[in-house]
Amino acid sequence: METRPFPHPIRLLTYLSPGLPLAIFGAVADHLRRWPGLGGPPITLASEERVSGPGRGSVGRSEDPFSRGEADVGFLCAPTYLALRERERPPAGLLGIAPTFADERARGKPVYFCDVIVRRGSPAGSFWDLEGGAWAFNDPFSLSGLGGLSARLGSPEEAGRFFGRTIRSGSHPASVRLVAGGMADAASIDSNVLRILLEKNPALREELRVLESWGPYPIQPVVVRAGLDRALKAALRESLLNTDADPLTRMELGAFGLERFVAVGEEDYDAGRLPRPSAGT
Repeated sequence: METRPFPHPIRLLTYLSPGLPLAIFGAVADHLRRWPGLGGPPITLASEERVSGPGRGSVGRSEDPFSRGEADVGFLCAPTYLALRERERPPAGLLGIAPTFADERARGKPVYFCDVIVRRGSPAGSFWDLEGGAWAFNDPFSLSGLGGLSARLGSPEEAGRFFGRTIRSGSHPASVRLVAGGMADAASIDSNVLRILLEKNPALREELRVLESWGPYPIQPVVVRAGLDRALKAALRESLLNTDADPLTRMELGAFGLERFVAVGEEDYDAGRLPRPSAGT
């Protein structure tokens, strides 16, 4: 394996925490530090918890850490990647890999599900019984929080008409707390986030149940800054495709159910496979 030292720190940025624990991305950063093909460059890791991807909310379309050269590798929600890809000059592109998690429904593929949760004692027998109730969601541009709901109802606008109230919680764990505490009737949670939460807090299994599951949908992509050195991109891709070959990385990621990274392409993130949340929600 050819080792090439790269001249600057590699800056990782995740938009997926606290839903997916930051420790997952810390393990990825540690793996990259140990990977001989990268030559041991400094690796930094930052987390943006306010939104599920760049260029959303109050942040202008042209203002994102990739355009500004402040991030090299990003972990973000798929709809926000589509928004970046559609710009005249996309500031980031796919690294060409994505994670697979230990979910028998995924069958080893880089997909996940939207698990609709209600309280254990909820009278709802189907999704349609939730009409007029309160729906909690993490972020207006989250596929699992609102995109799947838009697809279930037929359009983003229907969500506001179907539910009596929608509550922006700020994160999937917060949405789970709202449902468990009776402050919301239901929420759609990233299936991997929900599994990790239930494993960490077994008592939640007695408070919640999954009413429906939607999907599968393409899992959150790994992107790299446009203009990043091609050799560096190739080394990053090779490193992450080999996480399961490193015993320490395999153990650290396996603790959260992340089995490995596999190859993906643009076709995996075709707009037709990704329901769009409503910007006006």
